[in-house]
Amino acid sequence: MSATADHAETNLAVRLGFQPDQVVQEIGYDDDVDQELREAIEEATGTELVDEDYDDVADAVVLWFREDDGDLTDALVDAIAYMEEGGQILLLTPKTGRDGYVEPSDIGEAATTAGLSQTKSTNAGKDWSGTRLVTPKAAAKKR
Repeated sequence: MSATADHAETNLAVRLGFQPDQVVQEIGYDDDVDQELREAIEEATGTELVDEDYDDVADAVVLWFREDDGDLTDALVDAIAYMEEGGQILLLTPKTGRDGYVEPSDIGEAATTAGLSQTKSTNAGKDWSGTRLVTPKAAAKKR
């Protein structure tokens, strides 16, 4: 077991697969995002989140998406363009009953259309649900 195994039990970001020294790009930031989750990701990676203007590839993308943010498939395709091959996207959407809620079937359809595989869905804070998405190559490597 690693030295971080105990920490993994309590840090959602670690459970979601974020690792030290990863560059994580954040897309869709607004005043409604979960600050505790953002801080947990920064703690897990040891680096600050980079914004949409970052001009290099990232190891992972955190995509905050609400129903009225436009087309989810387009947002996922754009997020893939920012990502290192084999990276992951953490799609964060408002929970059921919250403003901006996105149907799980819409997430699944958009992910498939964008060429992504859904690997994990989780509670990502008080108001947000998280869906971990990877490229099929990354999913195959984890098997």
